[in-house]
Amino acid sequence: MPQEFRLREILEIARTDGRVKVEALAERFDVTVQTIRRDLAELDEAGKLERVHGGAILRSGSTNIAYRARRALQSGAKRAMARACADAIAENTSVFLNIGTTTEAVAEALRHRSGLMVITNNLNIANIMSSSADIQVIVTGGALRHGDGGLIGNLTESTIRQFKFDLAVIGCSAVDGEGDILDFDIQEVGVSRTIIGQSRRTWLVADHTKLQRMAPVHVASLADIDCLFTDKPLPEALARLCAQWNTQVVVAQHSMCEAGE
Repeated sequence: MPQEFRLREILEIARTDGRVKVEALAERFDVTVQTIRRDLAELDEAGKLERVHGGAILRSGSTNIAYRARRALQSGAKRAMARACADAIAENTSVFLNIGTTTEAVAEALRHRSGLMVITNNLNIANIMSSSADIQVIVTGGALRHGDGGLIGNLTESTIRQFKFDLAVIGCSAVDGEGDILDFDIQEVGVSRTIIGQSRRTWLVADHTKLQRMAPVHVASLADIDCLFTDKPLPEALARLCAQWNTQVVVAQHSMCEAGE
């Protein structure tokens, strides 16, 4: 297959799955891994993909990666962070879980617990929690975002303002070097700010790749967060900022074998 067509197909796979792997592509196209590495380097230089260990991922920009692809990315890290986060949540706590594949992992880790009230604007989380009769689940109203089951808009914010919950566990699309939490959808950002405002404590779950991405809309700062759950130590400068802000950082380790990545 000519390189032009191979590059086009590699991009299509990345758009569908969120990432591509060198060995899988070499087998698919019946070429050497060196050839695929050159292809990925060319796509990286063109700004279309970003090289990572063992392959490449879609570059972030003004739009987010598709939900299906985000759900598959960093799955092992998400499970490890979710377990650490869930283990730190006390019984008889009211918890808000917002939109995101990482908060969905937290919901999975919580669904066998009892004595919790879970408020969410994420229909996927409501579905996860529906299997537990020992957890009270409240779903906000709002406009449905069909791509990921999120509820957003003025009605969502209005519903959230009826509550003052003990804890919010939120996800995000990116965190920059200055500690700013970023996202893509301005309506979702408005909801996230309302969640933070109605919570006594706020925890952020974000794997290390979120520190390598950018998004255009400012949500809040890590200074506004009580605890950050991540999967790798923070860059030194950002770790110093978190220490200054008294933002606790929990690094949840996971094995590559567990991750399946």
